[in-house]
Amino acid sequence: MANTSAVAASALRQFAFFDAHPVKDVHDLASSPEIFKNASEISTVVSSSAGLLAADIHGSVHVLNQDFVSSMSWVAHLGGRVTHMAERNGVLVTVGEEDAVRGSFIKIWDLGKTDKKSLAPALLRSSKVQPSNKLHPVSCIALSSTLSFLAIGLADGTALLYRHLDQSLSPTASLTALPKARIIHESSSEPITGLGFREPSADTDAKDNHLHLFIATTNSVYLYHVSGKGSGGSSVLLDEIGCGLGCAVIDWRAERIVLARDEAVYAYGLQGREPPYAYEGYKESILTHHNYVVVVSPPTTATATSPATRKLAAAAGADGDASKVTVFDMENKVVGYTGMFSGGVRQVISEWGNIYILTNDGQLTRLAEKSTSAKLSMLYAKALYPLALSLAQTQHLDESYVADIHRQQGDYLYTKGDWDGAMACYVKTIGWVKPSYVVRKFLDAQRIHNLVTYLQELHALGLANADHTTLLLNTYTKLKDVARLDSFIKTESLRSDAADSKGELPFDLDTAIRVCRQAGYFEHASYLAKRYGRHEEYLRVMIEDAGKYGEALTYLRHLGADAAESNLARYGRAMLDNLPEETTQLLIDICTISGPLTTADAWDAASQQSSTPANTPSYLSYLALSRAPAPEDKEEESKAEEEEGESAELPKTHSSAPAPPEEKRPSPTLYFAHFVDHPSYFVHFLESVAARRWGQSLSPPLSSPPSSSENEDEGSKKRDQSAVWNTLLELYLDGGSQEQQDNALKILTSDTLPCDKTHALILCSSYSYTPGLVVLWEKLDMYEDVLRFWMDKHNATPSDSASAEVVQALARYGPSHPHLYELVLRFFTSTPELLTRHQADVEKILEHIEKERIMPPLGVVQVLSRNGVASVGLVKGWLMGRIKEAREEVQTDQQLINSYRLETNAKLKQVAELEDPMHAKVFSVTRCSQCNGQLDLPSVHFMCNHSYHQRCLLDHDTECPLCARQHGVIQEIRRNNERMADQHELFLSDVRENGFNAVASGFGKGVLNMTRLEDIAA
Repeated sequence: MANTSAVAASALRQFAFFDAHPVKDVHDLASSPEIFKNASEISTVVSSSAGLLAADIHGSVHVLNQDFVSSMSWVAHLGGRVTHMAERNGVLVTVGEEDAVRGSFIKIWDLGKTDKKSLAPALLRSSKVQPSNKLHPVSCIALSSTLSFLAIGLADGTALLYRHLDQSLSPTASLTALPKARIIHESSSEPITGLGFREPSADTDAKDNHLHLFIATTNSVYLYHVSGKGSGGSSVLLDEIGCGLGCAVIDWRAERIVLARDEAVYAYGLQGREPPYAYEGYKESILTHHNYVVVVSPPTTATATSPATRKLAAAAGADGDASKVTVFDMENKVVGYTGMFSGGVRQVISEWGNIYILTNDGQLTRLAEKSTSAKLSMLYAKALYPLALSLAQTQHLDESYVADIHRQQGDYLYTKGDWDGAMACYVKTIGWVKPSYVVRKFLDAQRIHNLVTYLQELHALGLANADHTTLLLNTYTKLKDVARLDSFIKTESLRSDAADSKGELPFDLDTAIRVCRQAGYFEHASYLAKRYGRHEEYLRVMIEDAGKYGEALTYLRHLGADAAESNLARYGRAMLDNLPEETTQLLIDICTISGPLTTADAWDAASQQSSTPANTPSYLSYLALSRAPAPEDKEEESKAEEEEGESAELPKTHSSAPAPPEEKRPSPTLYFAHFVDHPSYFVHFLESVAARRWGQSLSPPLSSPPSSSENEDEGSKKRDQSAVWNTLLELYLDGGSQEQQDNALKILTSDTLPCDKTHALILCSSYSYTPGLVVLWEKLDMYEDVLRFWMDKHNATPSDSASAEVVQALARYGPSHPHLYELVLRFFTSTPELLTRHQADVEKILEHIEKERIMPPLGVVQVLSRNGVASVGLVKGWLMGRIKEAREEVQTDQQLINSYRLETNAKLKQVAELEDPMHAKVFSVTRCSQCNGQLDLPSVHFMCNHSYHQRCLLDHDTECPLCARQHGVIQEIRRNNERMADQHELFLSDVRENGFNAVASGFGKGVLNMTRLEDIAA
């Protein structure tokens, strides 16, 4: 219970927040509304969801619209008067008196339903209020917002409570069936002067969020726990200060009860009395209107009041008694209106957003609240900015209004020279007032510290742009305030991570990094870039500005292959110039490891490194062709979310238990151009990549070559392998040492290394590497080129070694390529020196040509006779043998011709005899050609000199069976040849392959027989 000792009252400022307007009747603008002309007959007026409810002393209730015209009227208490009314959710509770019944009567009406007979609202319940045998009038009532509880106060100090009122209003129950009233308070010497329910708060975290009932008497204030844990006990005394009838009311939030006493206005909550509000003078009634409290002072004579009261009464034209109406805001401690009303006030009504004052003479006045802007202008005129802020908070104004109040206050303090106070106000306008409005005011050097404060807060709220970041950081650097620069960059970064899981920065990151770099604060620039995953910016600072190549290399290794790939494509050359070994190893790891990059592994032992320096090679032409554009930077913003606190010193590695997905390894050709000035490291890079990525090396193949990545395209894989080995070959050829020459030859002779032979041929030719050329010509089946190479070399510088190489090459390639013998024969007979040196070889060549029939003798003679080098004596023996063989072949052919002619003549003679009908044919055959038995009759003789038994012939054949088979084969051959005559594509293909032989065969088979063509045409 609060202490009952006097509490210092708060002073109240007075303003004219309300304008008074008389309300006239809608039909007669010269008088007040008709229903209020006899104000003395109005017993009570309350607001409701259906409209304004006015009750009179005759027991009637009227529902009024905004024009104060009755839209519904009915007699609620017959022959009596209505003393109290309360409405919730369309249900009206009236308490009144009736002539037929002693005591007070309570009735409950449903304003949403109308009785068809009486046209009045449906009566739900009707019951007498009589807790005991003694009758006492009802002094006040209170109805909870949910209709669950109804409290009634009596003049004898008794307080009644009806529980579960809403549940008892079912249509099936009796008309008098109300819950049994429970006496919750008794004070015989103190009548009940006020009741009010303290409704549960919407805040579920409130300490006590149950329904309570405030009970006010003439001398005390009590609190009764209605529902929830601990309910049902006795009332608790809050204070021993009471109030008169009508001077207690629940505030607009239904959280406190407000009591009007002569010395002050008091407010009580669940914890007891709160600080009072000084307002002396007699008080007749009190009412709440939104956040305002309306206090009505009883009528006083003009001679018995204070000068201020007399002045108000004179202004109101009150010659006699006048009531004073005061409207004040208890929360903001201001008086919004004070006015005198002659004749006394009958009722004060809060409805439709206005306050209505009904006087005893029937005049109705509307107090309309001024607009918010008008009220704030009054406060601005008196520089009452804190009060304006409190007013805006009470009326739940938009944040834009609050920001404007802070701006007005800041402008006021700025004109007074209070820079710190003005900046404190301007900071609160961020988000509503343009930053340029504030920044312009504090650009002077004397106020730069205030500007820093504003810019810092602007960044903290994430509303700064690039210009603000530039200005703030330039301010720090100009002041050489490293401590504040650290605080802004690092502290704000940590705050943004903790406050926003999305990792949104309180400043423009790119601008911050750029300004720090320009001012020479490389540490701060690298911190920002590293913390927020700006890998490119971090590397630019560390490499281009700070020159910390070691830290940059460590950062690249922890980035992972994907991010390191794009950055090394840009900074790889600079890294190689300063840290060649470490950078080379990193590039090897990037191109060979599908996952986290480690510093070293077992593959290094198997790789071979060439340390011999060399001049800049000519492989720049190849690099220009194979160089691929660097991929765009892939900023991984998710890394900034994963880093916490100081763990941002290095990007996180993939050390979690689940294996990361296999990443696609970049092409090694991306980094070829970086090794222009580092050929030895380039060789090491290429050898290591080939060995670790594809298991390819000049040494014996690995027992278990590495598995190929599933993400690697087969076509790109082959291109990368070819590019690596082509470049390695060029580096070996450019090195000039014997070891490198041997390595080049190993590449050329290998059948497994994917070196492009055409490219290698160009390289070997450019570097005049003879062993390589020979090997490549052999692999490309260019054996004639090998021979011509040695021939050209001999022609350029005659030597025995070159011609000997020609002989050896002919021995190797000649058996499988006979045309080379003619080439070598021409070479050896080109000069007398060569012929003299290789006469024995020439004889062997001629013998081989004769043996294998490579060239006709005439062709050999033409080759040897093209110049005067070879003599007839050199080939005399060979020519005699060829002539002898030719004569023997001609003789053999002549004998065959003669035999064919004899056979042809015999055939022609036989045909002539058969065609001659006068020539008799004598058959002297005695045996059957079929069964070889002795012929007997009947027998059959054929003109071909074959005879048969008649029984040996099937179906009396008319052809000789033996000759028919032979002729059938010949006829089938002829038919096939005739069909072949139409297949021109097949014939032309045969001609392309066999030449003259095919044409001769065609004539022999009749394919080209002109008679056949004529037959077809016919």
